[in-house]
Amino acid sequence: MERFELDPKLKEEIRARVLGEGFMKIVQSVRRNGKTFKIAMRPVEIGGEKKFQAEMTDDGQVQVKNFSAQAAAEGLEEIINQRGARDLHLMTATGDLHMRVTKKGHVMVTRSAEMDRAVVVKPHDRVKNLPLTSFESAALLRTIGLADGEGKVRASMRGKYDQVNEFLKVVKDVLGDRKEASFTVVDCGCGKAYLTLSLYFYLTQTLGYGDVKVIGIDRRNDVIAAAQKMAQQLDVADKVLFVESDLASYQLEKADMVISLRACDTATDEALAKGVEWKARYILSAPCCQHELQKSLSALGGGNEGAAGTFGGLLRQSILRERLCDILTDSFRAMILRILGFRTQVIEFVSSEATARNILLKCEYGVKPGQPGPVSEYLNLRDYWKVTPWLETRMAKYLGKYFARFE
Repeated sequence: MERFELDPKLKEEIRARVLGEGFMKIVQSVRRNGKTFKIAMRPVEIGGEKKFQAEMTDDGQVQVKNFSAQAAAEGLEEIINQRGARDLHLMTATGDLHMRVTKKGHVMVTRSAEMDRAVVVKPHDRVKNLPLTSFESAALLRTIGLADGEGKVRASMRGKYDQVNEFLKVVKDVLGDRKEASFTVVDCGCGKAYLTLSLYFYLTQTLGYGDVKVIGIDRRNDVIAAAQKMAQQLDVADKVLFVESDLASYQLEKADMVISLRACDTATDEALAKGVEWKARYILSAPCCQHELQKSLSALGGGNEGAAGTFGGLLRQSILRERLCDILTDSFRAMILRILGFRTQVIEFVSSEATARNILLKCEYGVKPGQPGPVSEYLNLRDYWKVTPWLETRMAKYLGKYFARFE
């Protein structure tokens, strides 16, 4: 028997424990060139089917893959036939097996006393308090940088972690108990893909959606390249696609949900417009800064007519003018979407202590477009302030026929 090679009887015992009933988890750490390569494999239930999930960590890079029983058996052979110093821990319902191979090739094996543990193959639709704790998210959080190597949420990323959790709660709220045969989501301005990748895993592993496709769009090449690499590491590159493109020029026939988190200024309006054009049933948008309307209100100055005269003292103060513009811009957005047939709520999706930009537009298509009440409310507010919101200009071909009745 060659150095580092395991005894045939030990190999067979490991195979029987992993591929038989009662298997819980196997973890092997291999030390080479001063670094550690770690692989862990456990049974999971995905879409009602039993599979095996492997998580590989190599020099800080994490990669996750799901396997069929046959593919898992092939992967197990690679684990068994590894060379070099290594440690293996195998857990089953009836007991544990610990194996250590020293640098000199000596193999030391210990077995626990007989046990009678219940093995529960945890389905990915179990529910806990937070969306990101409702499934096995450790590999995801490490890969996207929200957690450290031990799986603990980084203190510096706690705010982003909370934002993603709260956004996912809104997703659960709007979807309810629906289960779609196929579901396409577009993340407009995906940035570093914290939400993009988290949403895919939440939909598939917690909410039980089967055929899910998530598309992240951003115009920055480096951001897209990094996001694509993370999708590959998590073995979802065929389901979570990242596209380098300006949002306005990106073409898509249809999307079921359109989301945007912190899209700056009119990029939020473009995301809302794309949601309408792509016939999305759900649009969820958390705006960022609002500069476009500030230019129009600044031009009003402190005149004596209409809004300029009434609010002259307010408009003169830049901070107050900025906050007023935030409120007006999001009000116009919500009203326009209501005119176009969306039930729209403006909610606080995170605490104001976490960020002042805590507003989210929650929209679901399902009411009659162009009703007189919402149209008149919008026109009265728009004309009072003597402004034309950017979203109105962008959606002119959709809104024109409804506005024409009031001209």
